[in-house]
Amino acid sequence: MCRVVDLEQAVLAKNDRAADILRAELSARGTTVVNLLSSPGSGKTALLERELVLARERSVPVAALTADLATENDAARLGRSGVPVKQVHTDGLCHLEAGMLTRHLDGWLPDGTRLLFVENVGNLVCPASYDLGETLRVVLASVTEGEDKPLKYPTAFGLAHLVVVTKTDIAEAVAFDEAAFRANVERVNPSVEVLLTSARREQGLGALLDRALAAADGAPPHRPVMARRPHEHTHGQGHEHTHAHDHSDDQARDHGHDHTDGTGVMAHTRS
Repeated sequence: MCRVVDLEQAVLAKNDRAADILRAELSARGTTVVNLLSSPGSGKTALLERELVLARERSVPVAALTADLATENDAARLGRSGVPVKQVHTDGLCHLEAGMLTRHLDGWLPDGTRLLFVENVGNLVCPASYDLGETLRVVLASVTEGEDKPLKYPTAFGLAHLVVVTKTDIAEAVAFDEAAFRANVERVNPSVEVLLTSARREQGLGALLDRALAAADGAPPHRPVMARRPHEHTHGQGHEHTHAHDHSDDQARDHGHDHTDGTGVMAHTRS
């Protein structure tokens, strides 16, 4: 009997187990994780800073962990909110993993934290496949990125609980077609909520925080926490095969796996 083991699948299986453990541990502490994904330059740091300030003003115990390949820039910006913030350097890795997050939270996350916002590495490819133990997954896209972004990155948008459009204050200047964007989101993630925001003009300010608090209070997400797929498969008789995949941060690369859960929502695919 030939037992084919996909190295990528094995890595994801290990991550899924770590994510489940972390989710259970944080839930027992009363902490809900919000995972923020986007391309570089989407404006998620600016929006998150405003949401953190609002949370502090509302006396909501929050913390933020931000991941980048280099610099402390985002942590410095988020730190202006006055809430606990930690910078994580991924040493060239284009995404966070559940085990990494667990290690960085150990001994740092303040007791009583209700919401932990995780600002993932700016990349819509690899981070989309890694469950971080989150309850709420948010994908952000700015009006400058094009209405076809959801079609180009169906894994990221297809696994989102919430889609946030940023920089709407310049939507008219860049001729952003909101209807076309919403239609494309609907194609990969039917019925998911789309929020319009502008950190500069405070449009939609507080909506992300409200959705996060609702998730913490047990509101059902649009989809399950993470869709799982088999991590091993067999092919007849013979020997074991191992396949490795290169996870680069080149967002134009398509890994070619297309798995759906029967609803049109991509489940742990590569895009």
